[in-house]
Amino acid sequence: MYDIRQVYQPKDLGEALSLLAEHPDAIVISGGTDVLIKVRERKWKDCSLLSIHRLPQLQGVRREKEELVVGPGTCFDQLHETGVIREHAFCLWQAADQVGSPQIRTVATLGGNICNGAVSADSAPPLLVLNARLELTDISQTKRQLDIGAFYTGPGRTALDRKRELLTAVRIPIIRPGCGSYYIKYGKRNALEISTLGCAAYVELDAGKKTFREVRIAFGVAAPVPMRCPAVEALVKGLPVDRHTLRLLGDAVGRELFPRDSWRASRELRMQLIRELSQRAVEGAVKQAGGILNESDPHDSQRNTSGAGCP
Repeated sequence: MYDIRQVYQPKDLGEALSLLAEHPDAIVISGGTDVLIKVRERKWKDCSLLSIHRLPQLQGVRREKEELVVGPGTCFDQLHETGVIREHAFCLWQAADQVGSPQIRTVATLGGNICNGAVSADSAPPLLVLNARLELTDISQTKRQLDIGAFYTGPGRTALDRKRELLTAVRIPIIRPGCGSYYIKYGKRNALEISTLGCAAYVELDAGKKTFREVRIAFGVAAPVPMRCPAVEALVKGLPVDRHTLRLLGDAVGRELFPRDSWRASRELRMQLIRELSQRAVEGAVKQAGGILNESDPHDSQRNTSGAGCP
């Protein structure tokens, strides 16, 4: 059933990188929720595995100045139980509780979810709107940092050199007061479901919480790779925090994305979800930022005024 030739089990990160240098064709495994399925299905035969499971340098969450540094070996249930993630990366905290099932979340890791390159990865939209940067370390222990938006290069493809590099940290800027984030996942079931569409939003409000200083919005399964919507973000910047702005956003966001038909959902359904979930995610982020959405639409009042005096 499992055609595995050899399993290498390093004691620390240095040894893991040395083993990767010696065995560049070895498949890196941590939680194994994706890798072992492929091995069982014999997509990889007579393979060697390099286990980085529970390496101490790849575990946990810590704060370094104005950043959260998340170890890529941190499991999703650990992320969801970490208070600083809930405080400063609320949309990621939400996503961590929606991956797979409770059993899967005890072993599946943030790094595996990222490096798998899946467009449906629950962590991708939150990390995109949080402006996360990925720290990659090569076999000579040279580090480089990459914006997560540049990490996804195509369907199932990433910028990671799998024969020479490991993902060693996920760096998330600390959010400022007046900012909030939110994540929504749509699927046909509430658990054990791959995302039909995922949407994350991040907002920064002005001091009076009446105007959008900044809006970021990102999607999974709405294009060949997880992606932000920079044109829509620029359109909404500086607009009032009201229902009309959300409707404007919902109408515009579909023009920037290219969802496809699949057996999970038609393109038409995904376009409808894009318009609806984008508005709901931004509204959720506004509430997380301590704002209140103005339900009135200035265009309605203009129409009412222009109609005054008519019989």
